[in-house]
Amino acid sequence: MDTITISTSSKTYPIYLGANIIPEISEFLSTQWPKLSQIVVITDTNVASLHLQSLLKVIETQWSVHTFTMLAGEQSKSFETFYSCHTALLEAGVDRQTVVIAFGGGVVGDLAGFVAATYMRGVPFIQVPTTLLAHDSAVGGKVAINHPLGKNMIGAFYQPQAIFYDIALLKTLDECELRSGFAEVIKHAMIHDVDLYEWLKNNILSLDDLSDNRIHYAIKAGISVKAEIVGQDETEKGIRAYLNFGHTLGHALESELGYGTITHGDAIAIGMLYAIAVSEHVYGTDLHLENITSWFEGYGFPTTIPSEIKFSSLLHRMKKDKKSAKDGIRMVLMKSIGTVVVEKIDEKVLEEVYYNWITSQQ
Repeated sequence: MDTITISTSSKTYPIYLGANIIPEISEFLSTQWPKLSQIVVITDTNVASLHLQSLLKVIETQWSVHTFTMLAGEQSKSFETFYSCHTALLEAGVDRQTVVIAFGGGVVGDLAGFVAATYMRGVPFIQVPTTLLAHDSAVGGKVAINHPLGKNMIGAFYQPQAIFYDIALLKTLDECELRSGFAEVIKHAMIHDVDLYEWLKNNILSLDDLSDNRIHYAIKAGISVKAEIVGQDETEKGIRAYLNFGHTLGHALESELGYGTITHGDAIAIGMLYAIAVSEHVYGTDLHLENITSWFEGYGFPTTIPSEIKFSSLLHRMKKDKKSAKDGIRMVLMKSIGTVVVEKIDEKVLEEVYYNWITSQQ
């Protein structure tokens, strides 16, 4: 089992990474909270059917456990589910001597973390990710729910006490979910780790190549990138914004299509390609967009915008993105692999590049 330390201005905590490490949670809980009164497990219907009993066997022998199970999918990252979860905790008499366990993917982690941050003004929580995508979302303390006008617009920075990343749980992921998480691995490589980028291109020719050892390496490398960036900028006042590479258009696309219609990773893959197209236009450089597009297609990522989507609608949503400012849309652009910056981009440039890019895909 590997241990990765996340150090931020507000907290330092461990990430435990390995196969079949769920049993280790019990010892951690006993050591950290000798007077722990109860545990709340927040999960979703998919994870509950596959893995919940394995977790409960570890913790129910020592503590009183309450379980809140939401419907699986991005649609559950809503105020309604957030409110329902608080209601369940209040009805169960949950107090401050409680630990929340976020047991699931990015949706569960974001929502459960926000519940933990706001219940009685904050109770401790730990992340137990069950998806590849959560190697990104579980790390760094961003917790949130969605609003119809924008993704992750209601939330907080609230760090977990620990993360237990059991890669054995990833074996039940279907190809779509595996691909979605892999998009964030690619993102980490593109913004900060040239060696990881080259390793991915040379060793992961298709998702079938993600064997246990390789997925362990990819997750550890991706988390290491995020740990370094978050450690320098916990609340996204500076370089943490680099982690939003591909997210300006990606989030707009998710929102415009309706949350859950497209996976987060597929949307971010499209967003990265558009960001590269904008980068080539702004900097006058050749970042080999065509080759990267073909690379993405090899993994099964969509690389074009659905024809029914209008640019004006996406632009409207990009303006409302939390990363934008009053004076314009700010995007993470790439100067070269491993080097990105945040730039304010004129709307006319965004539109021109968009239509040239779309045309080139036809």
